Amino acid sequence: MKTRVLILLAIGISAIGFSQKNEIKAAEKAFKVGDAASAKTALDGAASLIDAADAKTQVQYYALKGNVYSDLAKKGDGAAFQPAIDAFNKVISMEEASGKAKYTSVAKQKLSQMTADLVNAAVDDNSNQKFEEASEKLYMGYKLSPSDTTYLYYAASSAVNGKIYEKALVYYNELKDLGYDGRAITYTAVNIESGEVETMDQATRDLYIKAGTHKDPKEEESPSKTAEIVKNIALIYQQLGDNEKALDAYKDARGANPDDVNLVLGEANLYYTMGDKDKFKELMAVASEMAPDNADLLYNIGVINMEQGNIEEARDAYNKALAVDPGYINALLNLSTTYVNEGNSLIDDMNSLGNSRADIAKYEEFKQKKDDLFLEGARILEDALKTNPDNQGVLSQLKNIYGALGDNDNFMRIKKLLGE
Repeated sequence: MKTRVLILLAIGISAIGFSQKNEIKAAEKAFKVGDAASAKTALDGAASLIDAADAKTQVQYYALKGNVYSDLAKKGDGAAFQPAIDAFNKVISMEEASGKAKYTSVAKQKLSQMTADLVNAAVDDNSNQKFEEASEKLYMGYKLSPSDTTYLYYAASSAVNGKIYEKALVYYNELKDLGYDGRAITYTAVNIESGEVETMDQATRDLYIKAGTHKDPKEEESPSKTAEIVKNIALIYQQLGDNEKALDAYKDARGANPDDVNLVLGEANLYYTMGDKDKFKELMAVASEMAPDNADLLYNIGVINMEQGNIEEARDAYNKALAVDPGYINALLNLSTTYVNEGNSLIDDMNSLGNSRADIAKYEEFKQKKDDLFLEGARILEDALKTNPDNQGVLSQLKNIYGALGDNDNFMRIKKLLGE
């Protein structure tokens, strides 16, 4: 009786193995004719019993699974990337353990190709505003090729664009722990035949220059992204409501990058949102001292103060920026806007007044003050037109001001300049 049971078990195991091999053969046949979907179905049929198969069959199964799923992934099935990666890694680990390497070389080549496929798919996802999918694919690409830390950087950026802040925070902290700097040199040359500037690696660029097909070789180094990463960590903590961790991040960032004035501005803005206006003003003063001749910095200080409702401080910063660069259009526009906004703020006061003689007198007083503010805003822009007569932003804002003032002559003059 015992012997009969053993024979039955042996027959059962043999039948299972036969079934698995049939499924694998069916999958191979379907894959060879380009029917990856049918190949996947056949492999799924063998999946539940593959662990009971012999090592040779298992390796064959995972090698084929990697090929099938990587093909599906390349054709647009984003969910197929990870199973393909897992299958190829399984092949490599099993063959390393056995000392045989029948499929390892192809598996490694496929994984390398999948890195490029993941990045290309992520680019498409980002273009279609599928930021979470793009972030996940870029992170998979980074895990496949850990030396390409730029994929991790862009995975974090995609997560931020998708407002997936917790995931972005994980990626940014990983970049920080890796000491990621992000500096890179871009090599370019002009294609003589097309006249277009082309980007390539240094060896190719130098070869083309030597061959005479390209000219004007240039090298451009991108700046370090360290400060940006730590600043983003702070901003995400701030977004998540953890202001203390955000402040710690800014302190770390400023310690590592003491000359980065944008970090000072970020920390100042955080203190403002926390209600600490004294610390805000202290840090804004520090920022001004760090770069007194930097028109962009002074402009940014003006923007921050303007956002916080500090009109006089904003005007002071814009005027300082204009002292450095008199033609700074955005500073001129924003300086004009501070007067328009102040004038607009009087309208509610005007509308709240009654019909008494005192109220009417007060109304006229407010109206005169409002009009004077609007006229000051217009004067700034009229001066800007002297050196920028075709600037659409300046013209549009001027038209709006004259429209609000009821100055029809100037309104029509500006409309004509706008080509309306």
